[in-house]
Amino acid sequence: MQPTYNIDNPNLSYEAKQELWETGFGLQKVDGLTPSVYMEELADKQARGEYTYEQVYEEITKYHQSTDASTQEADIVSLRIVEMLSHNGFSLRPISLLHIHRELFQDVFDSSIPVGEYRTVNITKNEPVLKGNTVIYSDFPLIAATLDYDFQQERDFSYAGLDARAIVSHIQSFISGIWQINPFREGNIRTITVFLIKYLRSLGFEIDKTPFQNHAKYFRDALVLDNAKLTHKRSDFLTAFFENLLLNGQNDLSSEKMYEKLGIRIK
Repeated sequence: MQPTYNIDNPNLSYEAKQELWETGFGLQKVDGLTPSVYMEELADKQARGEYTYEQVYEEITKYHQSTDASTQEADIVSLRIVEMLSHNGFSLRPISLLHIHRELFQDVFDSSIPVGEYRTVNITKNEPVLKGNTVIYSDFPLIAATLDYDFQQERDFSYAGLDARAIVSHIQSFISGIWQINPFREGNIRTITVFLIKYLRSLGFEIDKTPFQNHAKYFRDALVLDNAKLTHKRSDFLTAFFENLLLNGQNDLSSEKMYEKLGIRIK
């Protein structure tokens, strides 16, 4: 019998590959990371078809071993994001988050940080956008059950009859809820962003990746504000981000403008 399915190996154009690399690099900024100049050179060669992903990995690994290890996380995770986003496979289940987290951060995080596993401690984080307060994340024993519930609700939800803005509003709410759970000890925003892009593709959306490339920190701060306590809660910033991402919006997504509106001075 001859195969009846084609292998998912899209022949992406140079421009499409470059866009993926810019997305991978941009997402590192959410944790204050910057890829190396050498990685940017390798990315261009890969986009031009001169290097495979495996060859890029070999070259950048040798670079980190012999020259500079300070950019290792940004370089390796960017590469893995690009490789994951170059394929279309997707499943709307919590195991997708676990798989993405494992693929992105295996052998990157310190051994004390679980990879591909839900966190087993409760966490807080002082958020400048909340003037030092924290979001209340999911209690760790409830992570798996909460994700199962949210994903089942999303699978059961019908988008039939909704206009584009209502569809985007629902997706925004779903993703914000998943982020609030913060299922992993580290690497939540990069994991959830890869998941989001793949989910949007599965729904047939054309995505403007510029917000992820240039405004990853804004995206995270907008999620923080959307999940803050009532006295600090603001959903308009996250709405602006999703409007630009999916509805051809032209909102100003600069962190400076966000902090100015909130009356917070950036240090």
